[in-house]
Amino acid sequence: MDWKVPLFELNYDARESKAVTDVLASGWITMGECIQNFEREFSEFLGHGSLATAVSNGTAALHMAVLALGIGPGDEVIVPSLTFIADVNVVRMAGAVPVLADCAALADWNIDPADVEKKITSRTRAVMIVHYAGYPCKMDEISALCKARGLHLIEDCAHSPGATYKGRHCGTFGVVGCFSFFTNKNLSVGEGGMYVVRDEALHRVGGYLRSHGMSTLTLDRHKGRAVSYDVLQPGLNYRMDEMRAALGLVQLEKLSEANEARRKWTEHYHDGLRDVAGISIPFLDHPDGQPSYHVYPILLDKGIDRLAVIEAMKEKGIQTSIHYPSFKEFTAYRELSRYPTPVADEISRRELTLPLYPTMGFEAVERVVATLRAALKGRKEHSRP
Repeated sequence: MDWKVPLFELNYDARESKAVTDVLASGWITMGECIQNFEREFSEFLGHGSLATAVSNGTAALHMAVLALGIGPGDEVIVPSLTFIADVNVVRMAGAVPVLADCAALADWNIDPADVEKKITSRTRAVMIVHYAGYPCKMDEISALCKARGLHLIEDCAHSPGATYKGRHCGTFGVVGCFSFFTNKNLSVGEGGMYVVRDEALHRVGGYLRSHGMSTLTLDRHKGRAVSYDVLQPGLNYRMDEMRAALGLVQLEKLSEANEARRKWTEHYHDGLRDVAGISIPFLDHPDGQPSYHVYPILLDKGIDRLAVIEAMKEKGIQTSIHYPSFKEFTAYRELSRYPTPVADEISRRELTLPLYPTMGFEAVERVVATLRAALKGRKEHSRP
């Protein structure tokens, strides 16, 4: 499709091109000094004693978090019922059981601390949260609950680089914070992620898990700092390369400005959609956090044919998406239906994601709003949820 307004567009310019060209000219493209610089600058950006380990993708960071915390067969991990499949996949791949917790409300799609508490059993080892669309969860309640019940808190920050809760960066509340730098993320390198901890022992374990459990890296041997290596524990190959780290350094420099642009377009959406019948908008009241505005989700009223709306938007060159289908509809996870999550189930049936990206501009927002208004026009108006 030749989209007039795509769902996402890269915020790249000559700086990213130069960063990659410089790496290629250096002759060293595997894990090296760009990785080290990216890890250091990302740690400093987050603050609160963060120790960052660059990895191949956000799912790798999540998998490493589960493994580093010793979660395995017989254990349960509470996960949001409205998120990407990676969260339940990594729990299952570790041999543990994902337990779904519901969203807080139709106006707040983040995990509900009260439902988390209801789902805790004697087998629960951890709670995994997602700051949906870049809107921070209720961290005071969640952190206090995990501390009181002796549970590990894992933050999936795929949507929230740069987001803060009461002035503190998302990714620094949990035992581990996991970031994704996939193409459509706020900080985009194509494939990449970050495993972030504040504990030196978990930081060392993360380094081993990332690179085969090896005591030294290829760069150490290249620089003459080591001749061979030991293997200290089982590990994987979840390494990031130098090109992506170079892109990450440039993108990190742009992140605050890019998130500010996302905020402007989000507020323009709010203004344009205020009187559009047939939809409601979540997260309008979010006093305790500064979001990263990762995506712009809306909730169609009951009875609106979502596929018809998507097709009408597509015909006019507007790309949309769904964040997210319910896990319970997937062949591999139908047994998760045993966990009641009525709010999330309703959202999954009615959610629609509109385009949002830093370089979007007011005109593009207005085109999307006008196209959505036309797509909904003439349809039976339903009362808002």
